[in-house]
Amino acid sequence: MKSVNASVDEKRLWDDLMALASFGAREDGGVCRHALSREDIASREWLIGKARERGYRIAADSAANLFLTRFGCDNDLPPVLAGSHMDSQPAGGKFDGAYGVLAAFEALRALDDAGLETARPVTAVAWTNEEGGRFHIPCTGSRAFVSGKVPEPDQTDEEGVTLADALKRTLDAAPDVERIAPGFPVHAYVEPHIEQGPVLEAEGLPIGVVTGIQGVRWFNVTVTGEPGHAGTVPHAIRRDAFQATLRAVSALSTLMEDPDDVVRFTVGHVSVVPNSPNTIPSSVRFSIDFRHPERGVLDARAARIADLIAREVRPCTAEVAMTTSMQPVVFPDQITGAIAKAADTEGLKHRALASGAFHDAAHIASVCPSGMIFIPCRGGLSHHPDEWATPEHCAAGARVLAGALAQLAA
Repeated sequence: MKSVNASVDEKRLWDDLMALASFGAREDGGVCRHALSREDIASREWLIGKARERGYRIAADSAANLFLTRFGCDNDLPPVLAGSHMDSQPAGGKFDGAYGVLAAFEALRALDDAGLETARPVTAVAWTNEEGGRFHIPCTGSRAFVSGKVPEPDQTDEEGVTLADALKRTLDAAPDVERIAPGFPVHAYVEPHIEQGPVLEAEGLPIGVVTGIQGVRWFNVTVTGEPGHAGTVPHAIRRDAFQATLRAVSALSTLMEDPDDVVRFTVGHVSVVPNSPNTIPSSVRFSIDFRHPERGVLDARAARIADLIAREVRPCTAEVAMTTSMQPVVFPDQITGAIAKAADTEGLKHRALASGAFHDAAHIASVCPSGMIFIPCRGGLSHHPDEWATPEHCAAGARVLAGALAQLAA
């Protein structure tokens, strides 16, 4: 009898990844599969069909989170969950999220093929709207699972469709799937994912044991000045909102300097009004994305942002609004140890590293011991049509996942 790790089928997993990528396929090789879209509904039907072939329990909650469960010896015990999401960015790739769902599904099949009975059920999950590309509340499904209710169901997409209506349409498309309430006891959760960064590839390592997810503070800043003619108003009396913004961003960059290169600080969106070449800008709106794995660093530097901006933009004025605050998440030794042990069993070299990106695991970690497995992606590229992982690395991650799940469900 083969071990559960050896029962992972590299070709089967790769074929599934390429099949899933056909739902919402772009001409440039990428994927556009918005949450709860026609493409997403079709991909769910495809995966449900594969789960039926294996006799798994298939269920969905009010957030359209999809649960595919392989029964254990005692199905009253809380299950071990593994998975990720199937929605993509508008110009996304084949692996972000999708790999985690299909690696989890492959792990269930490997448990079958190895003939391994687990004490607990093991469930593959596809969370809803992790990306937040269509409805702008990222991790909608995992948030609903934790809180027991769908966040902001009245929010609309660009065509005016509400999240509530899109959820209903998605659930109605699979009327024979069991409906369950959001949230149930979970023993542990493991999320496989491409790294979305360059570390594993650069170091030639197939596996990352993720220690946690760094925290984040997002801000929207509006700098208000006064419009005027670009050729007639002297500089000494101008209230140029764009020049004020440049001073503020420069000062913020100094505030965020870090000799250890752990701080992540980004101004990724800037809009200028009236945005005319011969008019002094009257207002500028810009975003701040600030991340760090230590809460103390986040709190201390974030607390200085508003006063620093107000000082630097004078004689203009500024409004600073924090839009998102997520605390850092540290994954427990119970999960990281199981992942490392599974990698060692396979003879796969690995290293510990933190995640710089958000994942559903950040929310599920509040209700059960959680962790993540990273595999390399080419050039660290993600959220892009050229996003790529090799069949070998995909299978290696699935083998480590299967081994970890076998431990956690034993």
